[in-house]
Amino acid sequence: MNLMVRVVKRCMDIAISALALLMTSPFYLLIAIAIKLDTRGPVFYKQERVKGFQEEPDGTLTLHTFDMYKFRTMIDKAEKLTGAVLAAQGDPRVTRIGRFLRRTRLDELPQFYHVLMGDMSVVGPRPERPTIFQNLCVAVPYFEERLRGVKPGITGLAQVSLGYSGRLEESHPLYKMKDVLTNPFQLDGLEDSTADDMRTKMLFDFAYTIALNNFWSFLYTDLKIIIKTPIVMILGRGR
Repeated sequence: MNLMVRVVKRCMDIAISALALLMTSPFYLLIAIAIKLDTRGPVFYKQERVKGFQEEPDGTLTLHTFDMYKFRTMIDKAEKLTGAVLAAQGDPRVTRIGRFLRRTRLDELPQFYHVLMGDMSVVGPRPERPTIFQNLCVAVPYFEERLRGVKPGITGLAQVSLGYSGRLEESHPLYKMKDVLTNPFQLDGLEDSTADDMRTKMLFDFAYTIALNNFWSFLYTDLKIIIKTPIVMILGRGR
């Protein structure tokens, strides 16, 4: 990412996140009331997420993390017995109001604060939890590269091009290439695995990082994603 792209992208992040926090603040009370009426537990949910990494001389990765806040969409203490686990399609831990918040992406609203603070960008790859990030780095070659020199984002090319989980649906233009894009090693029993979903997301993240190499391609891509995001929210794509 060249200097001009970096500066303009940060200026856009500050302007958009400040405006978004101001415009969406009235929704916070309504969402909080809905969450409290639906299930017991806190309104917000805090998770440690990866915002970058440093590659050590011995090849190991030192992860840079931050505490990310979201509106709670699962039952309270959903991972008390299991530890960090990615949500699955139709996950029974997701509450009734949580399903709505996830479909519309309203659970992501508090993340504009992290954009304003500089931990995230409006547009970029989704930040993962450290344990899951490390596991995916083992299961999906080059998975960590999606965050090389790029901040994680609230929305991104993968988020507006795929469903919440990243799985290729039959209606997707790339579905006919599913066998090539997923399970590349043709291992038995791994069809429609979480690793394949993340591998598909990763390909879109790589396409986005390539766009950052040129100022005009960056500006076009970021504006296109930002404009498309409300449409995805209104249509409620995702689980």
